[in-house]
Amino acid sequence: MVEDIISQIITGLSISSILLLVALGLAIIYGTTGVINLAHGEFVMLGAYSAWALQKFVGLGLIESLVLIFLIVALFGWVIERVVIRHLYDRPLDTILATWGVGIMAQQAVRLIAGGELRYVEMPSSLASSVSLFGVETSAFRIFILVLAVALFGLTWYLMYRTSVGMKLRAITQNREIASAFGVNSNKIYSMTFAYGAGLAGLAGALVSPLKSVSPEMGTTYVVDAFMVVVLGGVESLIGTIASSAILGELTGFLAFYSDDTIAKASVFFAIVILIRFRPQGLFSTKTRG
Repeated sequence: MVEDIISQIITGLSISSILLLVALGLAIIYGTTGVINLAHGEFVMLGAYSAWALQKFVGLGLIESLVLIFLIVALFGWVIERVVIRHLYDRPLDTILATWGVGIMAQQAVRLIAGGELRYVEMPSSLASSVSLFGVETSAFRIFILVLAVALFGLTWYLMYRTSVGMKLRAITQNREIASAFGVNSNKIYSMTFAYGAGLAGLAGALVSPLKSVSPEMGTTYVVDAFMVVVLGGVESLIGTIASSAILGELTGFLAFYSDDTIAKASVFFAIVILIRFRPQGLFSTKTRG
């Protein structure tokens, strides 16, 4: 009985770490720019395809290519912000339509270049074994994802609250006009934030690629999960993002154990809809946008 409980907790943490990786970039982008980025799932997909391409054509293993994958997808996000999003700030409907269109074009471009068939990324041999954790056999690769997700959250928190760039970013979030009056270049900060959020999503895609098959449509599921995390946690709260990832991960794992994945996802989605009805700002909202 105790081993079953520990196993479910570990499974929930594994799901939570993936949710955190996907949702963290989305939370940063929305919290800073106010853009509802429907192309976020395609950033995840591009990260997965980058891992596959670097492994197949360059011979780089997944671990060795993580930094390069972050830079590739971050560059793509930076270009999208500079070319498309920058001209649509304060026009929420237009940004929704534009990012949706960017996502569709990214899917079709990948389908034309890499083909529509499923692709697979080899798991790092050093992390392919299982380790015993509190008496329960657990995938070493999933433990690696959990540790890396927590580390990236810590790095993001440090950048947001302990650096001059983070101070400028928070100033823009509170009041863009006043921050600009004090010499803060909001366009530059927005570009850097969008690129960083896209890079985090790319890392998420790369890390889940050995666990899931890689396809042009794979990002759709992840972006829905990411929005659920961000809405539950409060759209401008980093602490809310990690807390809601943990809540949803554990809840999904628990429900999946007693039913199946489809019912678990539907139940979680229904619970969030009920929550939004009574607490639309989320559980951990710290609204600062002025």
